[in-house]
Amino acid sequence: MFELRTDLKPKGDQAQAIKKLSEGVNRYRYQTLLGVTGSGKTFTIANVISEVNLPTLVISPNKILAAQLYLEFKDLFPENSVEYFVSFYDYFRPEAYIPEKDIFLEKKFELNETLELLKIKTIASLQERKDVIVVASVSCLYNIGKPSDFNEMGIYIEKGKRYDRREILEKLVDVQYSRNDFSPVHGSFRARGEIIEIFPPYSDKIYRIEFFDDEVEKISVLNPITRKGFSKDFVTIYPAKHYMVRKEKIERGIKRIKEDLERRLKELNTKNKLIEAQRLKERVNYDIEMLKTTGYCRGIENYSVYFEDRSPGEKPYTLLDYFPKDFLMVIDESHIT
Repeated sequence: MFELRTDLKPKGDQAQAIKKLSEGVNRYRYQTLLGVTGSGKTFTIANVISEVNLPTLVISPNKILAAQLYLEFKDLFPENSVEYFVSFYDYFRPEAYIPEKDIFLEKKFELNETLELLKIKTIASLQERKDVIVVASVSCLYNIGKPSDFNEMGIYIEKGKRYDRREILEKLVDVQYSRNDFSPVHGSFRARGEIIEIFPPYSDKIYRIEFFDDEVEKISVLNPITRKGFSKDFVTIYPAKHYMVRKEKIERGIKRIKEDLERRLKELNTKNKLIEAQRLKERVNYDIEMLKTTGYCRGIENYSVYFEDRSPGEKPYTLLDYFPKDFLMVIDESHIT
């Protein structure tokens, strides 16, 4: 399954470490690989991944080290799916209130769209492939939604089957794709006559669906620049956002959000915290309106407890839940002092 491409051969203690670690995967829950900087620990782990053939999650302390590991694994496994999963915030300052000066600092952040697309690509790869290596920061421990919801909201299209073309377009909008009939951009689609072209955020290819009346006549995967590619018999279009919720769950969730909002506003008003109450009311009501009209709002995962029917304090769904039952986890602590 995993194909390690390198001219390098294990040297010194590496061969012994690879053998012991590979054999120990089925015998021990935890194992530790020790080695000084430059001793080839990444190369050793790459050989272990190749030996045990399990989907692998590599957790790194920060974005920079994660990026370094990602590039190394991508070079060692060019034929496999190597993904990068880190926070898509380049800068984040949470909202804060300074009572002594009556100053309210609004939340301020800068989003990195490329990192957001890579997160979606990671989730999509875990749905479709087994030869996946994910290099992640601690972001992999934060809530990203229920795996079954993401999978169920995918749009499956098969050659030779009949579909309502308008219904497909509506479903694309429901899963946060935007229509763009002029130029292909990630997370968009365009429709011309009996042809629909979809540019998923997790792929560098365009999916071209050609209809003859209501029947799918051809499915092509194309390079967006050269327009060259190949044909497929079926394709699944996954959502354009990493956290997606079905409409019926949003409706139920909004009802619970309103109930908790009223309860919290009463508490704040009782304590004469009128400013805090007003700000909370405006923020939550704005998010509710966005959820009603578009099915999405920025920071939707913060309301996940309402959409996933979880009890307060219950563990949310994280990237770990998208892996199969048997997978390999590697925690890089080599730069922790």
